Amino acid sequence: MKPRRRVDSNLQPSPLWGRGWTATGVLISRGGTGEGVKTVKAEEMTATTNAVRPRRKTRSPARRPVQIDRARQLRHDGTESEQIAWYLLRSLGLKGFKFRRQHPVGQYIVDFCCPQRRLILELDGSVHGQPSQAKKDARRDTHLKNMGYTVLRLSNGMVLNAPELLVDEVLKVAWSLPEAFVDE
Repeated sequence: MKPRRRVDSNLQPSPLWGRGWTATGVLISRGGTGEGVKTVKAEEMTATTNAVRPRRKTRSPARRPVQIDRARQLRHDGTESEQIAWYLLRSLGLKGFKFRRQHPVGQYIVDFCCPQRRLILELDGSVHGQPSQAKKDARRDTHLKNMGYTVLRLSNGMVLNAPELLVDEVLKVAWSLPEAFVDE
């Protein structure tokens, strides 16, 4: 093994750095033992992974901690139709459509979201047939459509009575939408 030497930042890359990286004077450990790298035994590793770790409060500035906590609570307290729909939608990941459950989008928390196609699936129960709730749903759909999402509303009865129709309807809409994130 070659001895490490200190490299000034104003020098040209040396053969020790390789691959044309500029010399910065900073040595980065690549995973072996040495200075600043602690070896962890297998027993310690399992104890660490089973420990309760604190969760991040926010993932992006657009999501507030209150909204994230509410989404977690909704995921925990899902209805029967949401649990069945989640089981069916997870299987669509093999077809390339990854859904998120109780996902914050803007100021709302949507039932299911496929960010890849900017598709939102909302499951509606009997309460959504009332005029006051229909107005709220229309306002919500308009806001989400202005953000660039396509909103698909299906009834809980479809999920419970004909789950294959749910999958067919979601696939039909998802295939018709363009990719939201295209590598440039």
